[in-house]
Amino acid sequence: MLKLAPRFISVYSTLIHIIASFLCSSDVRGDFPATRFDFGTLTLSSLKLLGDAHLNNGTVKLTRDLSVPTSTAGKALYGKPVKFRHPDTLSPASFSTYFSFSVTNLNPSSIGGGLAFVICPDEEYIGSSGGFLGLTEDTGSGSGFVAVEFDTLMDVQFKDVNGNHVGLDLNAVVSAAVADLGNFDIDLKSGNAVNSWITYDGSGRVLTVYVSYSNVKPKSPILSVPLDLDLYVSDSMFVGFSGSTQGSTEIHSIDWWSFTSSFESFESPPPMSESPPPLSPSPSSISPSVSTVRRKTADPSSPCRNKLCKKSPAAVAGVVTAGAFFLALFAGVIIWVYSKKIKYNRKSETFASEIIKSPREFTYKELKLATDSFSSARVIGNGAFGTVYRGILPDSGEIIAVKRCSHISQGNTEFLSELSLIGTLRHRNLLRLQGYCREKGEILLIYDLMPNGSLDKALYESPTTLPWPHRRKILLGVASALAYLHQECENQIIHRDVKTSNIMLDANFNPKLGDFGLARETEHDKSPDATAAAGTMGYLAPEYLLTGRATEKTDVFSYGAVVLEVCTGRRPITRTEPEPGLRSSLVDWVWGLYREGKLLTAVDERLRNGGEFNPEEITRVLMVGLACSQPDPVIRPTMRSVVQILVGEADVPDVPIAKPSSSMSFSTSELLLTLQDSVSDCNEALAPISTTSCSSSEHDIFIVGKDRSV
Repeated sequence: MLKLAPRFISVYSTLIHIIASFLCSSDVRGDFPATRFDFGTLTLSSLKLLGDAHLNNGTVKLTRDLSVPTSTAGKALYGKPVKFRHPDTLSPASFSTYFSFSVTNLNPSSIGGGLAFVICPDEEYIGSSGGFLGLTEDTGSGSGFVAVEFDTLMDVQFKDVNGNHVGLDLNAVVSAAVADLGNFDIDLKSGNAVNSWITYDGSGRVLTVYVSYSNVKPKSPILSVPLDLDLYVSDSMFVGFSGSTQGSTEIHSIDWWSFTSSFESFESPPPMSESPPPLSPSPSSISPSVSTVRRKTADPSSPCRNKLCKKSPAAVAGVVTAGAFFLALFAGVIIWVYSKKIKYNRKSETFASEIIKSPREFTYKELKLATDSFSSARVIGNGAFGTVYRGILPDSGEIIAVKRCSHISQGNTEFLSELSLIGTLRHRNLLRLQGYCREKGEILLIYDLMPNGSLDKALYESPTTLPWPHRRKILLGVASALAYLHQECENQIIHRDVKTSNIMLDANFNPKLGDFGLARETEHDKSPDATAAAGTMGYLAPEYLLTGRATEKTDVFSYGAVVLEVCTGRRPITRTEPEPGLRSSLVDWVWGLYREGKLLTAVDERLRNGGEFNPEEITRVLMVGLACSQPDPVIRPTMRSVVQILVGEADVPDVPIAKPSSSMSFSTSELLLTLQDSVSDCNEALAPISTTSCSSSEHDIFIVGKDRSV
């Protein structure tokens, strides 16, 4: 006889209670529940923060808090989809939202940007910065959306009326309807708290927008627009805010937000609390649960509020009896499944409990089917930490990348730490980890599969030349991702393995930095501990090879190698013909051309022949590569500075004509080449894995031992 765990019995009893309550209190028509939440009921886990959005003292900030002008974008979304269209009738839902926001500026002379309340189909997508407000891409691509924008910059490209307006955006940032806030004595850039109410009547099909400095809703809207919302939304959408800056120091903050939606018409949501919302809620105001409630609930004082109940008590008894029968049948199936799964569940309980906030857990059976039993024909990458397979999920048909880890030299505790780390990272230029599996003594990681593969394949194996605009976008995206890891996470994250084979390209050639197998997390401004030096020759900073201490400046050096590689189309370490055995460091070669005044000679010959690049622009990028490749880590710029340089918001740092001498006994190139000679034979099989590409020709090394001198 199967002995059920007390936990299962408790769940079973709760399930019976819930279904019985539902049968007695709900309308048989199965109306969709209303969604209601506010800043007082939202949890941290129910907020989805994308790009540069972050939480600061209970306030959601959509853009970065920087004292220097920058272009940045962020999104904050309610983490669960909201019903906006009835799947049977296709009629739109009614909704009402109230929010309080402010636009502050560290430098009043530096303006440009805005924010928007947005309804969008995807909780992962974030668009471009600048006038695009993070809603869509500058290429015109992106998912559909409905947004009410609050714009602080007049942009002729988008036909803005001025730099202080509200607009209704329908799948584009060129507004379909606009209101000049100056006519209502409201200045978005004043720094004062601004309150807005947005209401949509699903039956009347009218969207109204109210704006005021007061927390009392005005009598007249500033915008009232007829809108067939069902033409622009799917059945379920995500709601929230998107914002961006355009070479400015603006900070866009959401101080309070409440939202209600229903398929019943209403003018405004019922009050969330008796007291007015706080101007700046503290983190302690975030309660443990999110409220998603039905608009119609039974009155405890009334014996029967249900239509079915009023018509026939016998019908209620019949429904309850039938429900109990099917519940018992369902419970029997659950018990059988539970008995089959209990063995594996017990094995994975410890594993799952250690990974807080981790992505979804896949079953081994799912991944075996997805990869055709891990067929060799599905292999798209090999390395020291495992093999990567192309997979197709049997249920959804989604194409994924499955990394089958061997995790040599990695302890279980270390692996769990790394997996937990990856699961908490959110940035548009980081490769998203979909989930994991730990069964049958194996560990598997599931990533998004990038259609355009890895950057090294695009540079060296593609029949077509990677255009310069794509290369520049890739370098900027990777720089943004590293700046996020180094300076914008709660703890600093050092990637330690930045290279072209670990940079994936999506369908639009947007870069996604992946492979966190060597990443380390540390407190900001804390001296790192010495570890076994690991990585790929040509991308490793000389001081890291000697000391084993990885800092953000070691990632900067690796990024510099990537910059030079992308601009020149040459690998960091190559063999120079015709003299066999003679090797050349890419950094030394480019620096030599810079010394001779022939820097543009270093540009990829395929780009030079095609003439598809701006000489001034590519010179700036090459100088960034050299600045990041300085032998002295102190002189190298930070990744935040690199981003500002690449977007033209800061000057390129001075780079000496002659490469500075290293204080080490070996020059950088001699050090790299000597180490390569010493480890290439024994470590050829220890190449860290790329999630979608095979190992490149460079040698990856793992230097173990107390004595790290060369």
